Amino acid sequence: MSKEKTAKAASPVKKTKKAWWRGENFHGYVFMIPTLIGFPLFCAYPMIWSLYCAFCDWDGINPPKWAGLKNFKYILTFDPVFKKSLLVTLEYAIINVPIMLILGLALAVLLNKKLRGIKIIRVLYYLPTILPAVATLILWQFIFKSDFGILNQVITSLGGKAVGWLTDEKVVLLSLSIIRWWTVGGAMMVFLSGLQSVPGDLYEAAMLDGAGKWHQFRHITIPMITPILFLQLITGLIGGLQAFNEASIMTGGGPNYASHFINYDIYQTAFGASKFGRACAEAWILFVIIAILTIIVFSKSETYVYYENE
Repeated sequence: MSKEKTAKAASPVKKTKKAWWRGENFHGYVFMIPTLIGFPLFCAYPMIWSLYCAFCDWDGINPPKWAGLKNFKYILTFDPVFKKSLLVTLEYAIINVPIMLILGLALAVLLNKKLRGIKIIRVLYYLPTILPAVATLILWQFIFKSDFGILNQVITSLGGKAVGWLTDEKVVLLSLSIIRWWTVGGAMMVFLSGLQSVPGDLYEAAMLDGAGKWHQFRHITIPMITPILFLQLITGLIGGLQAFNEASIMTGGGPNYASHFINYDIYQTAFGASKFGRACAEAWILFVIIAILTIIVFSKSETYVYYENE
């Protein structure tokens, strides 16, 4: 009997199986349900429907009628407004993407210090990013007013000449860009998280080798945060090409279509002219442009993006 008891004691203990609803896989699938339902319902289906409508004549009320490539032919050959809006949007993106990268990184470097009250300063720089977009644009509209705007009052009081910030074709894109630069706090916070993830021993080793601040920044900081730079480049490019609120609220696409962005043209075509089929075609052209530019940036990323694990 003693041998039997010893054998039973030495035998491995059988693990009880958890109920299926307590397993990690089940919990994972539960958290995936909103996406599994929401993506096809609110993303995939609207995209497929808009692609179909891009080849139709549709006023948004009556059923769409198949028209083939009619909408695309008109947009790419006869529509002068779309070509103008495309150039304006590209110019706006080219102006803002590099400046936002430079400003965001510069602010992050300046605020990446262990100083008293530095967190409050970071919050103040980040605050414009979380303010309601419409309210801030209306505020900037009053600042840029040609007759009684705050900015022109300051300029004229100093002996200068009032500027048509929102009424001059040559200045309007600069005015709208200033508003985007004002919200650089979002990019700053992302860069700040990247800077704080750089190992400190790399800087200590560089200092022992006699490297100065500039060499440390150029040969350590920049290579280590290239994934962050890449992320900011992609998101900034896509955001710049999808600009809409500035034109819709502040300028109405003017003056003389100088701020008539593609997204605003899509909105005007759909809800202003009731040509929803043509608006869908414009949206898909914009989608293809963004996709091509994104693919180009991704294809070149291996030459300048450094991943520590690779």
